[in-house]
Amino acid sequence: MKNRPLRARRVAPLRPAALAVLTFAAVCAAQAQEPMRPLLLAQNARMPSLQDMVVTATRTEQPLSDLVADVSIVDRETIESSGATGLADVLARLPGIEIARNGGLGNATSVYLRGAESRFTAVYIDGVRVDSQSTGGAQWEQIPLSQIERIEVLRGPAAAVYGSDAIGGVIQLFTRKGEGAAMPYVGVGLGNQGTRKLEAGISGVAGADKALDYSLGLAHARSDGFDSKTSGSHNLDRDGYRSTSGHARLGYQINARHKLDATLLASRMDSGYDGFTHKPASPVDDRNLSRLHTAGLNWAARWTEAYSTRVSVTDSSSRYETTPSPYRTETNLRGYLWQNDYRLGAHRFSAALERREDHLNNPALDAWSTTLDRSRSQDALALGYGYQRGGHTLQLNARHDDDSEFGGKGTGSAAYGYAITPQWRATASVGTAFRAPTLYQRFSEYGVPTLRPETSHNAELGLRYAQGRSSFSATVYRNRLSNLILFSGAGPCASTFGCYANVARAQYQGLTLAASHHWAGVQWHGSIDLQNPRDLTTGKQLARRAKRHATFGADTQLAGWTLGAELQASGRRFDSAANTHVLGGYALVNLHASTRVARDYTLLARIDNLGDKAYELARTYATPGRTLYIGLKWAPL
Repeated sequence: MKNRPLRARRVAPLRPAALAVLTFAAVCAAQAQEPMRPLLLAQNARMPSLQDMVVTATRTEQPLSDLVADVSIVDRETIESSGATGLADVLARLPGIEIARNGGLGNATSVYLRGAESRFTAVYIDGVRVDSQSTGGAQWEQIPLSQIERIEVLRGPAAAVYGSDAIGGVIQLFTRKGEGAAMPYVGVGLGNQGTRKLEAGISGVAGADKALDYSLGLAHARSDGFDSKTSGSHNLDRDGYRSTSGHARLGYQINARHKLDATLLASRMDSGYDGFTHKPASPVDDRNLSRLHTAGLNWAARWTEAYSTRVSVTDSSSRYETTPSPYRTETNLRGYLWQNDYRLGAHRFSAALERREDHLNNPALDAWSTTLDRSRSQDALALGYGYQRGGHTLQLNARHDDDSEFGGKGTGSAAYGYAITPQWRATASVGTAFRAPTLYQRFSEYGVPTLRPETSHNAELGLRYAQGRSSFSATVYRNRLSNLILFSGAGPCASTFGCYANVARAQYQGLTLAASHHWAGVQWHGSIDLQNPRDLTTGKQLARRAKRHATFGADTQLAGWTLGAELQASGRRFDSAANTHVLGGYALVNLHASTRVARDYTLLARIDNLGDKAYELARTYATPGRTLYIGLKWAPL
C-alpha cells in the first residue's frame, strides 16, 4: 500500500462564538420539557443517571449527585459503538482531551488533558497505577481497549487525593465485572488495511449465595497498517501491528461486611515504525515491542453503617523495547493503600495511608553507570472532608507525600458547589499538584540528580444544567505550572548533547463548553474547547496542542438500527516548541451503525474519516485515512 501524500488542505477555522451560541441555544430550548437529572455531564457517552457511582473524584464510591468535580463517564456500550481500535481514540472524543500519535496504532501516543503534558495525567487500571519512569506518564499504546469496560475521566488537578502526577487530571480504566447469570460473548471483526479482530469472554456470579463474581476476557487483533511516515528517507513498507490481551477479575463476598477482589490484566503489542537511520540499500523492519501487566488485590470492609475501610496491594510492569535497534526500558511499580471512610449525617471524612515504590530497569543506565540508584519510594498521608446539605456541596482535601529522593511535598484542594435551582448548579475549586522527576530524568547520562518537582496551581469555575435528556456545562480554568522539566542545552550532566533542567513555566488556560439535547428523535451532543496552552517563559504555544478543538455528534434509532454521526475538528497546532513547524487544522466525519441481526447477534459497522482527509497529529507521521470496520458479536440475552 502506498502512503497517501499530504494534501495542502485548510479547513475553515472554528468560530468559537457561533458554536458556543448554538450549543447553548440547543439546551435552553429544552429547559421545561422533562424531569430533573443529576448535574453532571458525561459528554459523548451515555447520559448518567442518579444510580451511577463514580470512584475517581475522591477515591471513594459516590453518586453523581454528590460530586463537584468535572467528570466524564464512558461505558462499554459507547466504546463498542465507537468502533475505535485504540483507547486514545475514544478519549479524543471527550471534552478537554487531545491526542498525538507517531503513526498508526501501537506507536508512541500522547494524551493531553486540558492541554497538560501526557505525564501530568495519573492513570489507573482497576485501581492499579500505571506509569513510566523513563518517558514519564502512561504509555497509552500499551493499554488494550478491548479489555476496558468503563472509563472515568477527572479533569483538573487531583494531587491532594492521588499524589504525584495528577496535574492535569486522572483517568481511571475498569475491566468487566461479573454481574448476574453467566454471560459469555464472542466477537469477530474485519476492516480495511487488513484489520482482523477476535475476542471472547465470560462473566457472571456463582455460588449458592452468589458470593463469587468473575470475569475473563481474551482478545487478539492485527492489521497490515499503512506506511507511518509521510516524507523523508524511510522504509516504504506497511507499519502494521499485532496485539494480544486478556484480563481476569474475581470477587468473593466473605459475608455481608467483607469482600475480596483480585484483578489481572496483560497485554502485548508488536507494531511497526520507521526509524531515523534508514538505509535504502539495506532497509529493516523496525518494530516496537510493548508489554503491560497489572495486578491488584483488594479487601473492602464495612465495620459499621458509618465506617468502612479498604486495603489494596497493587503491582504493574510497563516494558518498551525496539528491534533491531537495541533499546529497552521497563518500569515496575508497587503500591499499598489503606483507605478509611466515615460518614456522619451530611459529613464525610476520609483518611488514607499510601506507599508507592518505583523501579526502573534500563540497560542505558547500566552502560552509563552500575552504581546509580534506580529505585525510589513515596509515603503519603491523605485527608478528606465532604459535606452536602440542601443546595450546598463542599469537598476539602489535603495530602503530604514524602519522597525518598527529594523530601516532603504538600498539596491541597477545595471545591464548592451550589444548586441555584434544581436544574442549575455553579461550582468553584482551587488546588495544587506536583509531578516528581522520573528516575531517567535524574540518573541517566542526561539526568540531573538535583531536579525539583514540577508544581502547579489551578483555579476553575463551572456552570452546569441538567434536565431530562438535556444538559449543558461551561467550565473555565487556569492551571499554572512552575519548574517545568525540559531537555535543554549542555549543563551539569555528563552528556555534552544536553541535559534535563527545570527551565520553564507553563500555563493551561481555557473554556470548555459541552451540551447534549434530545430533539426530533435524535440525541444531539457536542463539546468545544477554547484554550491557550503556552510556555510562559517564551510566550510560545505548547507543541501539538490546538487553541480550538471540538466534537459534535448525533445518534438515533431507525427501523431497528442505532445510527450515529460525528464530527471531530481541530485548529492548527505546532509540532515544535519554537512554533516553527505547523500542523494544519482538520475536520473528520465518522459514521457508525449497529443492529441486532438475530436474538443473540449484534452487527456493528463504522466508517472513520469518511472524507479521507490527510492530516497530521505529529510532523512527518501519517494517519490512517478512511477506515471501514464491520464486526459481529454473539452475546446470549
